[in-house]
Amino acid sequence: MGAFTNKIDFEVVIMVNHGNPNGDPLNGNRPREDFDGFGEISDVCLKRKIRNRLQDMGEKIFIQSEERCDDGCKSLADRTKTNDEMQKALKAKDNEAYAKAACKTWIDVRAFGQVFAFKGNSVSVGVRGPVTIQSAFSVDPIDIESIQITKSVNSETSDKRGADTMGMKHRVNFAMYTVKGSINHQLAEKTGFSDEDAEKIKEALRTLFENDASSARPDGSMEVVRVYWWKHNCPMGQYSSAKVHRLLKIEKKTEFPKSIDDYEFTLNSLPGLEVEIIEGI
Repeated sequence: MGAFTNKIDFEVVIMVNHGNPNGDPLNGNRPREDFDGFGEISDVCLKRKIRNRLQDMGEKIFIQSEERCDDGCKSLADRTKTNDEMQKALKAKDNEAYAKAACKTWIDVRAFGQVFAFKGNSVSVGVRGPVTIQSAFSVDPIDIESIQITKSVNSETSDKRGADTMGMKHRVNFAMYTVKGSINHQLAEKTGFSDEDAEKIKEALRTLFENDASSARPDGSMEVVRVYWWKHNCPMGQYSSAKVHRLLKIEKKTEFPKSIDDYEFTLNSLPGLEVEIIEGI
């Protein structure tokens, strides 16, 4: 596997159409909002989807969701016990070798980092990953629609008919979200993250909502519009990530946008910095 050459910044544009992109369990599973009414998708939610897509692509994943477990391990601690190199480093109390073995095995560890601290272990190891992703925020304040859902059968055998009301379902009628991220060269060197890994992250972002459908996010309700991918011409990057992330401007052309055509995209540039624009699937 080759090395990671130059710093990368990226931005992903996501369209939501009658779906709940990220429910808030502390607010009745309503779509997340900030205090100004803008929609939010947490970075944790986005990383979960990226991990799922990488797993679909055949990559080994350390933080697997329970329903997607592909190695029979019932916990993260069990998963580390299947790695012979990590167990040897654990006995030798060699934190560096332990981290190196973990990064070599699992792409999400060498991308996002991980804290290895399990009961009974003689080492506690923290790995800082080069791939950082911000929470996604909507371009405009979101309009949330709430509907009451009912049931037509009893959950348990009974002579009495159960109450029809089951609860509430919430969705965003239409919104455009953007998520920004970066890949750091210095941290990539430490974890062994490579240019090949970066290409896999790019593909995961492009296909972010494949195999992700649910009753809250039916197929077609979540769509990656496009990915903007800036690769700098030097390891540390010519510009700060903040400056690069300000290059894309998205503004609505109508008061109540209903499609991507109701937005105007303006992409500015910086001298010497090229951008690759990848359309969603």
